[in-house]
Amino acid sequence: MIIKGVCHVFGDNIDTDRIIAGKYTKTLDLQELASHVMEDLDPGFRSRLNKGDIVVGGYNFGCGSSREQAPLALKTAGVSLVVARSFARIFFRNSINIGLPLIEAKDHRIADQDELETDLIHGTITNLSQNAQYKGTQMPSVMVDILNEGGLTNYLKKYGAFKVN
Repeated sequence: MIIKGVCHVFGDNIDTDRIIAGKYTKTLDLQELASHVMEDLDPGFRSRLNKGDIVVGGYNFGCGSSREQAPLALKTAGVSLVVARSFARIFFRNSINIGLPLIEAKDHRIADQDELETDLIHGTITNLSQNAQYKGTQMPSVMVDILNEGGLTNYLKKYGAFKVN
């Protein structure tokens, strides 16, 4: 699974309340959630975000509450991938479940507006702007299959509880 996009870089410990403020989590309207993504952290983020762009975080991205609205807001806003040095485990799992790809890469030097090409299967990140490559965590094949189906619900509808290879 290859994903290309332009980066928006954030720091460490970006919690789910910074991704989508709790005051917006009462709605079921995903477009409404997406319109407020990251606004408390960076009010101009949504206006700069283009479909297919990549969010890059530092350590512990997605910490805080276990709300599924955080990855849903990112995905609905058009984010194609989240790269971070590390993820909060519940955010990581929620992202896979809703079909938002992510990759963990501890030793990257990605700058805002760099263009990346990532290969989730091989765990590689190529920074096209800096002509550099970083090793990320390889995504297990079942998680790539879940992402290819658009999330866990679609995967289970297609394959049932177990996929036979």
